[in-house]
Amino acid sequence: MEKKKVLFISQEISPFLPKSEVSTTARSLAQGVQEGGKEIRVFMPRFGVINERRHQLHEVIRLSGMNLIIDDTDHPLIIKVASISAARMQVYFIDNEEYFKRKNTVADDKDKEHADNDERSMFFCRGVLETVKKLGWQPDVIHCNGWMTSLMPLYIKKLYKDDPHFANTKVVYNMYNDGFNNNWDERLAEKLKFDGFDEDVTKDFAEPSFENISKVATKYVDGLSVGSEDLSPELRAIFDGAECEKLDFVAEENQVKEVSEFLDKVIDAEVLI
Repeated sequence: MEKKKVLFISQEISPFLPKSEVSTTARSLAQGVQEGGKEIRVFMPRFGVINERRHQLHEVIRLSGMNLIIDDTDHPLIIKVASISAARMQVYFIDNEEYFKRKNTVADDKDKEHADNDERSMFFCRGVLETVKKLGWQPDVIHCNGWMTSLMPLYIKKLYKDDPHFANTKVVYNMYNDGFNNNWDERLAEKLKFDGFDEDVTKDFAEPSFENISKVATKYVDGLSVGSEDLSPELRAIFDGAECEKLDFVAEENQVKEVSEFLDKVIDAEVLI
């Protein structure tokens, strides 16, 4: 039987960034699901704070060189890769000089969130999909971790819905309390429209807050899971109200097994037209 293919995407993965709820969960799930017999690929942003020499990142020339247009501006896509030898796992990095060179992650040294985090999310999600196509690897499901991945369900279900490479790809969004405090750019809907989204999608982004973007993401997912043990009341309400396959928080000792089984359930579920 052919192995099921799981694409893990996360805004943080340990050990490339400090341990956090997102970085440790994304790492353990990817490693555990792979050890359980599934085929995986793993992607994260190449934030400038990542030490390339220490982690032995190197550019994958055959995958780099494409330009992605975000808000009517060309942005070169650079792909790098590194290995986590202890996990026998490779991680691909989405890189770009303008979006990811700065020596921090989602906020500056004074903890002020970057004004272009919306565009960085768009670039990351599209960069992952275009790279996966170049790899010739068709995921059965995409497992999303962290708010920088929150636009991925829209891309799969709307912008790439007619792309045969992703014709059967499902999406699971893992919900965490970790969000952003300042709304994304008020022009987000306009940027998404330029990217090719119809008004039936962009109208939902009039308020680009963390809570609203999380809510919109759940409209397009095939599965919804919980990564934070004590999910906030606002996110809990969104989770409870979502109409899709759902998996509530699972304790660490059982997490890999139950998430892997949940991914099987999502992959095998019939798509209702």
